[in-house]
Amino acid sequence: MTVNYSNTEWQGKKIILGETQIQEDQPVNLVIGLHGADSTPENMLVYGNKLQLKNSVMAYPEGPVDAGKGLWSWWKDGPRQKESVQEFLTYSSNIVDSAHRHYSEKFPKATLQICLWGFSQGGAASLVHTLFHGSPPLHKVASICGFLPELPESSDSQTSSVNILGIYGANDDIVPSFLADHALDEMKAKGHQLTARETRQGHEISPENLQELTDFFNPA
Repeated sequence: MTVNYSNTEWQGKKIILGETQIQEDQPVNLVIGLHGADSTPENMLVYGNKLQLKNSVMAYPEGPVDAGKGLWSWWKDGPRQKESVQEFLTYSSNIVDSAHRHYSEKFPKATLQICLWGFSQGGAASLVHTLFHGSPPLHKVASICGFLPELPESSDSQTSSVNILGIYGANDDIVPSFLADHALDEMKAKGHQLTARETRQGHEISPENLQELTDFFNPA
C-alpha cells in the first residue's frame, strides 16, 4: 500500500495529510490520528504508516497546547483541566470539520466516513470528542491506552452511537488498566457500541494493536 503525504496548516497548527488510492464510488474512510501528550504528529505518523488501510485518507493534527521543546498536548492537566478539555473540544470539532471539508472538496463524489484513533492522551482525546461530537457524525473510533480526564459540565452531548474499539494493557505503568477500563465502561453506558480488549502490553502501541486497527477500520 502506497500512501502519499503532505503538510499543511489549519488554525495555525501543523497537519500531516495522507492519501491511499481512492475509489470514489465506494465509501472512503477519513482516519484522524491523535498523538499522545508531549508529542508530535510525526510520532503518530510512524505508527499510522504501518496501518494497511484501504480506500482511506488520513490526517495527523498537532495538539493545541504547547508542552515546550516543540512538543504538544491536547489539554492541560491540573486544576483547570475541565476548562482546558472544553477548549480542546472546540479545537477538535474545528479540525474534524476542516478535514471533512478538505477531502469532500477533493473527492466530491465520495461518501466520507470519519474515524478517530489515538494513543494515551490521544486515545483519551478520541473518546472525549466522541462523547460530545456533533456534525459531521463519526463512523468508528479506536483508543489505545486511553482514559477519561475531568469532563466539562456544559458541553453538548453526543448525537449518535459510534462503534468503538478500546485496547489497554494490564502492565501499563502510565495509564493503569482500571482507568482505561472505566473509560470504556463510560462509553458503553453512553450508548456506544464497544469492543474492549485487555492485553498484557505496557504503555505502547504494539504490532498486534496495529493489525487490530487495520482490521477494525477496513471494510469487512
